[in-house]
Amino acid sequence: MACGPAWPAASMWCMSWQTTDDVAEFLAAAGEFLRADRARNTVILTAAETLRLNSARYAATAGAGPLLGWWTGASGGVGGAFLHTPPFPVVTTDVPARVAEDLAVVLAGRPLAGVNADRAVAEAFAGAWREAAGCLVEVHREQRLYRLGELTWPDPAPSGAARIATATDTGLLAGWLTAFAREADDMAGDADQSAAVRDRLDHDGLTLWEVDGEAVSLAGITRQVAGMVRVGPVYTPPELRGHGYASAVTAAVSKQALAAGAEEVLLYTDLANEVANSIYQRIGYRPVEDRVVLAFSQERGL
Repeated sequence: MACGPAWPAASMWCMSWQTTDDVAEFLAAAGEFLRADRARNTVILTAAETLRLNSARYAATAGAGPLLGWWTGASGGVGGAFLHTPPFPVVTTDVPARVAEDLAVVLAGRPLAGVNADRAVAEAFAGAWREAAGCLVEVHREQRLYRLGELTWPDPAPSGAARIATATDTGLLAGWLTAFAREADDMAGDADQSAAVRDRLDHDGLTLWEVDGEAVSLAGITRQVAGMVRVGPVYTPPELRGHGYASAVTAAVSKQALAAGAEEVLLYTDLANEVANSIYQRIGYRPVEDRVVLAFSQERGL
């Protein structure tokens, strides 16, 4: 559950944070900075691209809509950025600890469920948030970013074949995305997934693996931006797991992305999921960096 403080004033460092709800303004200011390290900035880049093309994708939650921002250092150049699309955690680039603390001041009053960042940045931000709001802060997820090297098809390959999902699959897709969100505990709860499905279908962003005409697994992929795409979510219903379907559908969308001209294909895994981390490496994905998602709750910390 979101927890938010209300500071009376920002520190001097905060003056270097600029915020906007205009994605065009954000990309004009911070786009070059983000694209310079597109893999590590994949979430901000892809979410901003979705906002640019489909502003209704992230509807206002608890009275707060999407907010974006950038930080300028002493040189006057952009040195950091963030994106917040409630109810999801705020996502930040790597910035100095003091700058992360001051970002917490800038975001005071927003319904904030947590922070997604490099561990040191996340801890600095969360420490400031906890001190002001008395929130309980806990590790929600430790995750690893992978980049595709040489794609290797699963061996042995499962039966079946991939096909791009269409509007006729909407009911199935919404149900599976909801099940994935619950299982992954992505902080969206039981939010309606219909907008997410429509947005994904708009760019052929959902692929099904079928066996004898029956869908058995699902993989999503983001729009290509800055020559980069990210795979996810990947979901197989529990009763259909253990047959290699997730590996196959992930390989299929990865091949699809490469064929469409992507220079980098990325994905995130939950480090607690040893199976997922193993299968993605077997089909050619290699570690890039680790991040942490820290969750904030209304319960008062000690």
